[in-house]
Amino acid sequence: MFSFFCAWTVSALPDARAYREMADATIDSIYKYYSVDGTHLLSENYPFDANYVAGYLDQDAPADEKGKKPFAFLWPYSGTLSMATAMLAATGDKKYKKLLEEKVLPGLEQYFDDRRKPAAYSSYIVAAEPDAGRFYDDNDWVGLDFIDLYAITKNKKYLRKAETVWRFIEDGTDNKFGGGVYWSEEKRSKNTCSSAPAAVFAMKLYQATGNEKYLEAAKSIYGWTKATLQDKEDYLYYDNISRRRIDTRKFAYNSGQMMQAAALLYKVTGEQSYLTDAKNIARSAYDYFFREFHPAEGESFRVLRSGNTWFHCIMFRGFVELYGVDTTEKTYIDAFAKNLSYIWEHGRSSEGLFSQDFSGRRREGHKWLLTQTAMVEMFARMSKIAEN
Repeated sequence: MFSFFCAWTVSALPDARAYREMADATIDSIYKYYSVDGTHLLSENYPFDANYVAGYLDQDAPADEKGKKPFAFLWPYSGTLSMATAMLAATGDKKYKKLLEEKVLPGLEQYFDDRRKPAAYSSYIVAAEPDAGRFYDDNDWVGLDFIDLYAITKNKKYLRKAETVWRFIEDGTDNKFGGGVYWSEEKRSKNTCSSAPAAVFAMKLYQATGNEKYLEAAKSIYGWTKATLQDKEDYLYYDNISRRRIDTRKFAYNSGQMMQAAALLYKVTGEQSYLTDAKNIARSAYDYFFREFHPAEGESFRVLRSGNTWFHCIMFRGFVELYGVDTTEKTYIDAFAKNLSYIWEHGRSSEGLFSQDFSGRRREGHKWLLTQTAMVEMFARMSKIAEN
């Protein structure tokens, strides 16, 4: 689909063109190794594992809903929407519009469930699992891509899609625990991973439409998440609250989305407190989610801790948004640039697929689809920064 030529060397970080070439090469590998013949869909892992069980789904869900599926669940599949949207935003190249229209969106619509109201994207393709669980965080990520596509193209079909998704997100809110957005339709916990991106989503809807209801929703959800789930010692975010108990695990994407929401709120309102919030989160996230690394050759640098690459990608969105409102905050962008360069050289398989360890010292036998799409998205966003 895309041609590839690597235009940079170890002695210098990539330029915008090189990042785009890295992204194109990875897109080629995704569609070569994950495509399911005769469909627009993709498998969850390469090599395909018939016994794979998606541990990230609701642990109370039936076993047959969680695993042994020929196609990826919505969450990893939605990464293709994010990567194509990011590439279109970074380049304006029509080939990514073609990728969206001919591959990504036809596949995505197989997850769309308008039988249950409000309509939303289901965790698995509707034809195979009509009653599969629906998750508010899954729909946040899809809605964010649709509103970004509207901002890029001004095509109102994408705005209509985003607004449809938002109505589902609204259905996941009530006054239990004082506010916030539930994780799933089971409505047992309210999570940072559903609330923080909802705040970002609402901000982007406000920027697109000027409708004050979205700005008010963003402020409300942001304020609840900060008051309820932030660790006041280091400004980072806990995972969720359920039955008045806080799950104190900290994941990069949760803090990253609150950083992005704060930066967007500052950009729109000019209120300094939001910029202060974003900077506080950024400093602590850099301390917490990176570590010192001493490679066999070359100088030491701060490497992203081993874990979920997509979580790091979503955190990167926050750093990029902060950099957009304060270009003095470049330390974090530079750190990601070094990490992306290093993993390109040291963390890819012969198929051009990435493991989740940015130090390159640990390789997984199976490569997760969402890891690959996250890498494309980060290359795309970095190419846009490198251009300026």
